[in-house]
Amino acid sequence: MNPRIADLSNDEDEQYEGCLSFFDVRGRVPRPLRITVETTTLEGQAVTTAYERGLARLIHHEIDHLDGLLYTTRMRTGIAPIPVEQYRQTGHTWTYKQ
Repeated sequence: MNPRIADLSNDEDEQYEGCLSFFDVRGRVPRPLRITVETTTLEGQAVTTAYERGLARLIHHEIDHLDGLLYTTRMRTGIAPIPVEQYRQTGHTWTYKQ
């Protein structure tokens, strides 16, 4: 319960993201490659979990929603989302080096 990002790496990448809030567009969003999230169990115990790469991006995206943010807030200034049809033609999927 109540996840919060306790730490994030300075290393980041920029990938396209989509969201049900904007289901017809995709936007390039910079996110940290690693995040550490603190949560609380139903028994009241604190749990800390680290996430990397794509899972870090996904968890960060969802925690943003809990904080009232959409991915468009994190996009670089002057960059607009693109239509899904255009995104599909980019050939860009999330890729991470091992």
